[in-house]
Amino acid sequence: MAKEKRNEFFPDLPIPPGDTLLEVLEEREMSQAELAEKMGRPKKTINEIIKGKAAITAETAIQLERVLNIPARFWRNLQMNYEETLARIKEKEVLAEQLSWLKHVPVEEMVTLGWIERKLDPIAQLETVLAFFGVASINGWIKTWEPKLCREFCFRKSDKFEMKKIALAAWLRMGQIEAANMECEPFNSEKFEATIPEIKKLTTLPPEEFVPKLKALCSKAGVAVVFVHEISKVPVSGVTHWLSTKRAVIQLSLRYKADDHLWFSFFHEAGHVLMHGKRDFYDDGEEELHDDQERQQWEDEANAFSARTLIPDAAYNYFVESGSFQQASIELFAKSHGISPGIVVGRLQHDKIVSFSSKLNHLKARYQWA
Repeated sequence: MAKEKRNEFFPDLPIPPGDTLLEVLEEREMSQAELAEKMGRPKKTINEIIKGKAAITAETAIQLERVLNIPARFWRNLQMNYEETLARIKEKEVLAEQLSWLKHVPVEEMVTLGWIERKLDPIAQLETVLAFFGVASINGWIKTWEPKLCREFCFRKSDKFEMKKIALAAWLRMGQIEAANMECEPFNSEKFEATIPEIKKLTTLPPEEFVPKLKALCSKAGVAVVFVHEISKVPVSGVTHWLSTKRAVIQLSLRYKADDHLWFSFFHEAGHVLMHGKRDFYDDGEEELHDDQERQQWEDEANAFSARTLIPDAAYNYFVESGSFQQASIELFAKSHGISPGIVVGRLQHDKIVSFSSKLNHLKARYQWA
């Protein structure tokens, strides 16, 4: 969850530092003219400071310290707080005109999942959303996230359902936040590739065992694996992105809640990391059609990598030719390749060899969020 600073108070009424200066002068029965004389400054300058028309500069603060024996930092803090309050008031006025954008953000789900804090004031809620995304304004969101959603991310997703961009951005941002908080060694492609056989063995374990082991193995190779709760209008099983050139991120959901989908998604994203690299996730300046064709090629390559990693092509083809798709034969085949039998069932269903309504579905492990 994105941490929010608590117990902060931002006044709605800006108090010019000149008000405090006037109070001090009245307490000491010192006139503005006398203060100006002792500071060696024009009386007009002191009057403008008191009326809030002129700022207390660093030089003026030091002079006030010498004359009034009140630290310069006190006067500078008054000036800084005054200017900050003015800026916040102006910013709220701008945000008030942009509240309609908030209607497109899945605020309720984000609050329920603990990603952001609920605020009763709409403007304050908009501020928490912007802070969650790590941007200063809606324009900053557009410039930061629109290009990412269009060009940078490679997804494993369903094309049968509606995709809501802002919801997708929220899901991706949560992955960034979690990945940034993980300890991770610098990315090493050879080391990550070497871990793939070890990771494959984890498919037979329950989540409470495979999740920490999966994260540990991948982090040693510079890949942060994060599981982020799925949200509405985001039909995404997994995504590959990069926090930096030294850290890849594989972000997964439990959208389908079955082991065959989860593990195929993981190895699909691992294929992107190993075969395509960060540079391939950015716009290369070619025409959009070329981009779409190339992206489809990436997806096909990642699918093939995942399929053959889980079940080698030759072994799978031999098994299919045998025509024996009973529970016992599937379990034996899965055991011989060190994978969950649910993965074999899922592959047979994907290839339309076994029905999706098959009685073999009970071989799939079902996952749920803790």
